[in-house]
Amino acid sequence: MAKVVCVLYDDPVDGYPKAYPRDGIPVLERYPGGQTMPTPKAIDFKPGALLGSVSGALGLRKYLESNGHTLVVTSSKDGADSVLDREIVDADVVISQPFWPAYLTAERIAKAKKLKLALTAGIGSDHVDLAAAIERGITVAEVTYCNSISVAEHVVMMILSLIRNYLPSHDWVRKGGWNIADCVARSYDVEGMHVGTVAAGRIGLAVLRRLKPFDVKLHYTDRHRLSEAVERELNVTYHANVEDMVRICDVVTINCPLHPETENMFDDKLIAKMKRGAYVVNTARGKIVNREAIARALENGQIAGYAGDVWFPQPPPRDHVWRTMPHEGMTPHISGTSLSAQARYAAGTREILECFFEGRPIREEYLIVQGGKLAGTGAHSYSAGNATRGSDEAAKFKGKA
Repeated sequence: MAKVVCVLYDDPVDGYPKAYPRDGIPVLERYPGGQTMPTPKAIDFKPGALLGSVSGALGLRKYLESNGHTLVVTSSKDGADSVLDREIVDADVVISQPFWPAYLTAERIAKAKKLKLALTAGIGSDHVDLAAAIERGITVAEVTYCNSISVAEHVVMMILSLIRNYLPSHDWVRKGGWNIADCVARSYDVEGMHVGTVAAGRIGLAVLRRLKPFDVKLHYTDRHRLSEAVERELNVTYHANVEDMVRICDVVTINCPLHPETENMFDDKLIAKMKRGAYVVNTARGKIVNREAIARALENGQIAGYAGDVWFPQPPPRDHVWRTMPHEGMTPHISGTSLSAQARYAAGTREILECFFEGRPIREEYLIVQGGKLAGTGAHSYSAGNATRGSDEAAKFKGKA
């Protein structure tokens, strides 16, 4: 029998929900493009419940324990005194989410002598040292597409919030004011703007489709070009590299995976090539942009606003500069963990576990690393390497009031 360590974020401060605002969530048949929804043999949760926190346990406890497996669920993941560090030593499977990532560094992988599967309940496995996983023959898998549309919706919300100066305007009302001039002094229309996405995979393409009705001029850059039919449908302009695209865009949204080729992409040099007063939205990974460069660009006006749903590390230290920089629309990493998305990634996690324990093949689209090499989606979207350097800084989140 196996030991499964599942790292999830903490329950709500007022306790695990006893009721929810809605009675359920819509039933979707397929993802855009035709990929089928997760297909586990069964689920032990009601779709629409909070599954991504510790008490929710991704709906896995009954399934795993009834089959004789040991399940350890914890939010304690950072530092040498963490539950993860203690339990990983004899774990066969580690499950984590991008929103509260269990950073599987080379050092941790070396300690985990029995580890066979690193499973991401969501999309994005950059919190795993892929080079170390390849060397050890560990399978890395994620629930591809489960929350892509969730993230795309969040991107559109952030773009509109920044450009219309929504958050500061809302703050004036909460403070009892009616300061119209203060609110509109940084408010514009998105209509007619040039909007570009770094990567046009599942999330980036979904963003483009959702923005087209706003009568904006669409752009993208990606190492895999869209088909002529899709480019024609969206009237979207392709750019061979990110430098060419950002020069003409009023809004840039980052939707690419984090790997060595994209790490620190948006540094001082690239940001200087952008239009003065452009906006940047990042729901991909915090490490794709340079932390200090973003703060400097907001301070000096090179960019007019930055909305990020992703940080590095996660959780970020309490003194992280993005918490206090001007003209920001930061959220904790929530874009892909709506209650709707949780139902899909919990079901996908169970599907992957069923395949793993029963010796059946895991879907190609779920695979990142297998058999000592990049595989499936990993071979298409990632490059082998390590993006976990510096993740030990997350322990500072616990240490400051």
